[in-house]
Amino acid sequence: MADREPPMPHQVASDVVEVKAAELDRLSAEERAQARQRIRKDAMTGQGARARTGAKRRGGPPHGGPGGAMHGGEKARDFRGTMRRMLSFMGQFKLHILLVLVFAIGSTVFNIVGPKVLSEATTALFNGVVAQIGGVGGIDFGLVGRILATTLVLYLVSAACGWVQSWMMAYVSQQTCYRLRRAIAQKIDRMPFGYFEKNSTGDTLSRITNDVDTLGQSLNQGVTQLITSSVTVVGVIIMMFSINWLLTLITLIMVPLSLILVAVVVRASQRHFYAQQALLGQVNAQTEETFSGHQIVRAFNREDETVRLFEEANGALYEAGWKSQFLSGLMKPVMDLIGNLGYVAVAVTGAFLAVQGTITVGDIQAFIQYVKNFTQPITQLAQVSNVLQQLAAAAERIFAFIDQPEMPEEEPTHLADQVESEVRFQDVSFGYDPADPVISGFSLDVLPGQTVAIVGPTGAGKTTIVKLLMRFYDPTSGAIAVGGVDLRSLSKDDARSLFAMVLQDTWLFSGTIRENVRYGRLDATDEEVEEACRRACADHFIRTLPGGYDYRINEDATNVSQGQKQLLTIARALIADRRILILDEATSSVDTRTEAKIQEGMDNLMSGRTSFVIAHRLSTIKGADVIIVMDEGKIVETGRHQDLIASGGRYAELYNSQFEEAV
Repeated sequence: MADREPPMPHQVASDVVEVKAAELDRLSAEERAQARQRIRKDAMTGQGARARTGAKRRGGPPHGGPGGAMHGGEKARDFRGTMRRMLSFMGQFKLHILLVLVFAIGSTVFNIVGPKVLSEATTALFNGVVAQIGGVGGIDFGLVGRILATTLVLYLVSAACGWVQSWMMAYVSQQTCYRLRRAIAQKIDRMPFGYFEKNSTGDTLSRITNDVDTLGQSLNQGVTQLITSSVTVVGVIIMMFSINWLLTLITLIMVPLSLILVAVVVRASQRHFYAQQALLGQVNAQTEETFSGHQIVRAFNREDETVRLFEEANGALYEAGWKSQFLSGLMKPVMDLIGNLGYVAVAVTGAFLAVQGTITVGDIQAFIQYVKNFTQPITQLAQVSNVLQQLAAAAERIFAFIDQPEMPEEEPTHLADQVESEVRFQDVSFGYDPADPVISGFSLDVLPGQTVAIVGPTGAGKTTIVKLLMRFYDPTSGAIAVGGVDLRSLSKDDARSLFAMVLQDTWLFSGTIRENVRYGRLDATDEEVEEACRRACADHFIRTLPGGYDYRINEDATNVSQGQKQLLTIARALIADRRILILDEATSSVDTRTEAKIQEGMDNLMSGRTSFVIAHRLSTIKGADVIIVMDEGKIVETGRHQDLIASGGRYAELYNSQFEEAV
């Protein structure tokens, strides 16, 4: 099946927390702590169980968290592979990165030369004071002034290069974030419909927000420090050797110890940094879900349980976060200790050499400053390793999403205008899970202009038929033809341009009512928008709102009623003016009086159009040309309302159960 997703690598199942938290009622305090540890472990190894593996209903796909999990252990956190891919992605900024490198080297070199030049001033002052005390001379202030002026120029040039390098690096990092966000946004448009039915919205949002932000900050910090610190280490070593080889060797003895400690800390912190990013997406998913359904949470008095679920996920995030930050925080005190040991060794050895006359006092002062400049970049390199771990963890999650299977690219067919509105289902079979078919051997011929009502119990496959018509999914076998043309031979854009759709799950975006209705046809005039609303019986309530058609609907569309939202989606379908109409429980959220008003407008809308009407409220479909009764993905009855009632079959049973008192 084309749209069936394999388990997604590198992604933590967002419902691990729900599975684990469901166990907590039966656990002791000690066992609760152990459960929290398991949540964090599952985040790092990706072995959490799926919470909702079954279908929400037989006619729908499996719902729940992400469709897969990370591979366990170090293999899932491919640091080298991710960094190579990150470098490849940044290859479009080669010139900018080269300029960053040039100016970073320039800034560092001028900064390194400074202490050596300044040491000459120290030596001149020391020799001048000694000569003055001995009565054989004095301090050459002219020489000292020239040396200080040269040093000032060096540091100013260094600062200017550093400013340019920082500006260029900020541009590169923000452009990288911009393009990654754009790549994710474009990827979403190419993803199969099934992905969004099986994966957490919050985790996807976390990738485009938290992970991209983390990557940008880490990139800006890490690359800059990596370049400057590396150049500083090399330059300082060269300058130290130019002063005294023995003192340099004493200083370099500290390097292997530093590298060993860095390697130990990096290895220990790597898995915690990855878990931190994964758990952050998990917490975002749970928070987004809770806020979106806060009315349901309150209606069922689930506030305490929701808080508990969040506390468990947040606790797991806390544990991963403090361990990663604690381990990375060990770098500085350890490196400071090593640096102080180097200071002591250099000071003692330098004093001994100065007494022997091997080096000057200014050289000792410069060398001690170089020792400081030597340990500091090593400390920064140690910190950079942790920053790069964060960068790799965030980049890996981003690339894991970008690597998800896409719908195949399609060339525009431009055949939609030539296709008639006759629809034929030819032995269509389909299942979200290939082992569990939802539709089996479905065949149906619908003539142009006919109204076909599809009824049946919940889970019979009615909504799945709609998804197949809209090419959200393609049949596993068989074919759906419109005007004699297989839908699969049309591009998805062309196929969907044939249909206007009103679903039972209403959707409105944040914006004005006028903008929401115009979404059906973007070039519609204000007059056409208002006419569509009048035909949908929405004009009256719209004019009672503050601002009328310019009334702004909020993000969750909670400032209009469910019935009003349904009327607006009907108006949106009216203004689209398509040849084939799909109404999936289009009047399910309105009262009986409003339903009667809408029906008149719907009759006008369906006139001359092929219409598919899915309804549980059977009073709305008595005038349909053909009524199809489905059960378990198959057609069990077909006919007009009166004929089906007279036959006393499944339809009559459904109808009489709704109108028992009337009958």
